Amino acid sequence: LTYDDKNLYVAAICYDDVDGKYVIQSLKRDFSFPVSDAFAIFIDPFDDGANGFSFSVNPLGVQREGTLENGGGFGVTTAWDNRWFSEVKIENGKWVVEMKIPFKSIRYKSDISEWGINFARNDLKQNESSTWSWVQRGQNVANLAYTGKLIWDAPPKKAGANISLIPYGIVGVNHDYEVEKKTKVPWNLGLDAKIAITSSLNLDLTIRPDFSQVEVDRQLTNLTRFSLFFPEQRQFFIENSDLFARFGFSRIRPFFSRRIGLENGQPVPILGGFRLSGKVNQNWRIGFMSIQTEGGVPQETQSQNFTVAALQRRVFKRSNIGMIFVNKQAFDNFKPAWSDYNRLLGLDFDLASANGKWGGKAFYHHSFSPNDKAFVGANATWLMYNSANVTAQWNHEYVNKNYTAEVGFIPRLSRFNQETQKIEKNSYWRLEPSFSYKFFPKNGNVVNWHGPTIYYDGFFDENFSETDRKIYLAYKVKFTNTSYLEAGYNEYFTKLFYNTDVTFTNQTPISKGGYNYRDGYLFYKTNVRKRLTGSASANVGSYYSGTKFTSNITFGYRAQPFAILSVAYEQNQIWLPNGRKGSLHLIGPKFEFSFTRSVFLTTFFQYNTQADNFNINARFQWRFKPMSDLYLVYTDNYDQTLSVTNRAVVLKLIWWVTL
Repeated sequence: LTYDDKNLYVAAICYDDVDGKYVIQSLKRDFSFPVSDAFAIFIDPFDDGANGFSFSVNPLGVQREGTLENGGGFGVTTAWDNRWFSEVKIENGKWVVEMKIPFKSIRYKSDISEWGINFARNDLKQNESSTWSWVQRGQNVANLAYTGKLIWDAPPKKAGANISLIPYGIVGVNHDYEVEKKTKVPWNLGLDAKIAITSSLNLDLTIRPDFSQVEVDRQLTNLTRFSLFFPEQRQFFIENSDLFARFGFSRIRPFFSRRIGLENGQPVPILGGFRLSGKVNQNWRIGFMSIQTEGGVPQETQSQNFTVAALQRRVFKRSNIGMIFVNKQAFDNFKPAWSDYNRLLGLDFDLASANGKWGGKAFYHHSFSPNDKAFVGANATWLMYNSANVTAQWNHEYVNKNYTAEVGFIPRLSRFNQETQKIEKNSYWRLEPSFSYKFFPKNGNVVNWHGPTIYYDGFFDENFSETDRKIYLAYKVKFTNTSYLEAGYNEYFTKLFYNTDVTFTNQTPISKGGYNYRDGYLFYKTNVRKRLTGSASANVGSYYSGTKFTSNITFGYRAQPFAILSVAYEQNQIWLPNGRKGSLHLIGPKFEFSFTRSVFLTTFFQYNTQADNFNINARFQWRFKPMSDLYLVYTDNYDQTLSVTNRAVVLKLIWWVTL
């Protein structure tokens, strides 16, 4: 390591005495670290074990950068992008990497003389992952609890003026063959700006943003009564996203940024907004965001203002206490409609032990809406212990039926009654304990580890009467060649509150009431280091009053390093009494071509019989300079009879200018 006034420099020699080619997924940026040969640096500029940055390079010079959130125990969030530079040279018996990381590209305080730091190398030819500072077996190599010390002779100075302007222009042609039956030529100009208020506090501005370069969501078969969760992928919401999104749980989110700019799956134009986020010092983080959407698009959609404020205080070594305030306010003719709002105030405690073995959370959230009735709160606690051999956790959740988080995500709070065609709200409790144990054979020639897992997931109504139950027993085996085998048994209980079509294929509903059913399953994944990879699973057993057979098959071929060809297929066969049956199929071939490290083509096909949709999405990307891209996107949708429903072509230019 060395540095000057503007950059941190990193150099590494990765020795290699094993014949054969390196394992490289493609030339595409933000590769998957666990399945690629690579070298990485993990930086914790505040030395608090909570948040940091990661920069990685593979032997062909492909870059991967991301943020480390919530201690880094769950890996790197690669949705974050920024400017940095690297070069790689392959020599006889080794490859050499050099990195130049501008201080302007990371967030730090200029008066801190010790940073947390670690280095990792993934050597898949030897099936070895190694780190500079020891990381406990079973933990993610990016875990900030295990960093070593980077001690500066003098703390790095402030990075100076750091302003980036990111203008974009977009034009498209689309045709709706079903409803409007006409061709439109939409276009737009917009601007994002990133302004470093300090070296650790950033201001993001956006005017008329557009997110069309984002890949389409991967479709899923949904055989539950509740909504599916899809992660945020839009760049404006990514940096410091954990400061807002960390509050609550995965199923009780007080704030979910995909609620902004989307209404029932349809885009809602955003007029503009800003976000101030980052660290004030080693102990305090702040975040404030306000976004204004346009009314009337889609038709009858109201203009809305979304404002979120978050405050986080570090306690102990790596834990924190946080507060969040979320406000959704409707506007009518540019004036607030004071009787149409939803607000939420929450308090969270996040536990992260200094040794990385203990993690947990406790929170209470309270919502405020017009005509609130009685109690309107939600609370939960979670505690986990994770060592090399043992993983154990406990979780409880409670959500009151009057609790409303319109800018959040709570799939079980509301349910749609197929009989009355109305949405019903219900209070619920959830209990979720689990336990896993890993045995590590002494020789380790064939099996890396193996062991059992037991898991319970139970939901109860406000009277603590059980409504849903899943008991999961499994035995897992991880082989030394990276292949994986799992066999298990599931025990279910589901209480139907009304007659329901459990095939989700417009069949005659089965009667309401409680149902016990069970299945067994087998899952296998092949050696991820091979060019031809795959996985397969099968579930078979009872299903409500009938039976169900589910199978999943995936295949992938890596034409290293220029192409990845893959296909995933899922089918569900359901048989119920009186001749009722359902057949659901989902197939998704995907082709990724990397012509160079800056020119890419991704083509994605999705055929979903449940959604009655066949989708084609092709995206061409040319990164003509760092963080600047030209996109050409083509999308086509058909129904099951292959009659076209809509079609579009979009051209978009993004230019990153650093002042």
